[in-house]
Amino acid sequence: MVANNYRAIQFIRENVRTPLSREFVIELQRMLTTDTLDDPGHAGRFRKSDERVVVQDAYGEVLHEPPAAGELPERMATLCRFANAKPRIDEGFIHPVVRAIILHFQLAYDHPFCDGNGRTARALFYWSILRAGYWLFEFLPISRLIYRAPSKYTRAFLYTETDDLDCTYFVVYHLRLIGQARRDLADYLREKQRELAEADTLFRRAPVNHRQRALLAHAVRHPDTAYTIEAHQRSHGVAYGTARSDLFGLERLGYLSRTKVGRMFEFRPTRKLSRRP
Repeated sequence: MVANNYRAIQFIRENVRTPLSREFVIELQRMLTTDTLDDPGHAGRFRKSDERVVVQDAYGEVLHEPPAAGELPERMATLCRFANAKPRIDEGFIHPVVRAIILHFQLAYDHPFCDGNGRTARALFYWSILRAGYWLFEFLPISRLIYRAPSKYTRAFLYTETDDLDCTYFVVYHLRLIGQARRDLADYLREKQRELAEADTLFRRAPVNHRQRALLAHAVRHPDTAYTIEAHQRSHGVAYGTARSDLFGLERLGYLSRTKVGRMFEFRPTRKLSRRP
């Protein structure tokens, strides 16, 4: 699922200027649910009229029954028109953040797929917000916060549904979530700055670059971690060859040891990291 989310955000980043369409939404769901569904046939298609899909709580009580499958073509067309509309102050301006939240709610409400609706709705939120130029949202841990307190998400959804689809509940919930996500990101960045500053002191004389220094700072605190070229590549947004050179370089310096697991190399911290260079 983590790999699917990564591929989906890459897809969104590459297609942030592509107008939303039925096919776009289906492709998002397919990417997000690949190899994660009990029935693989549910990936990459809308639910059919003979497939009853409902949202239930842990006790089996039905919380939401979405519109009939026969309504989906028209509802998706309406959703796409709303998503692609250009903001105009003279025609009922909707703030881009609010628009993205409403898109999230509407896809979750329509529940067009047999499974993966929540993941697709969150991905659609990110597509809409990044399309509006809010690039920082790519780094906000909003999905993690939803998973942390799912009951709050459910209540905001149900309040909206039972109050004539007044999205105020859902919008307020998400704005609070965004505020918390911003604070969490700020805390994370401060911690990383502290780690880098400490690593700069510990490894000042070592012939390493800033990416290698960041990895060493993490390895000092997490000596049981296994590092891979692919993970290092993703973490720093560099080419595979650059990531490979970083890790092999740390191995030559004696900070990492290398083993082969299947077709991949794993690098683990050595005892040298317990001593200053």
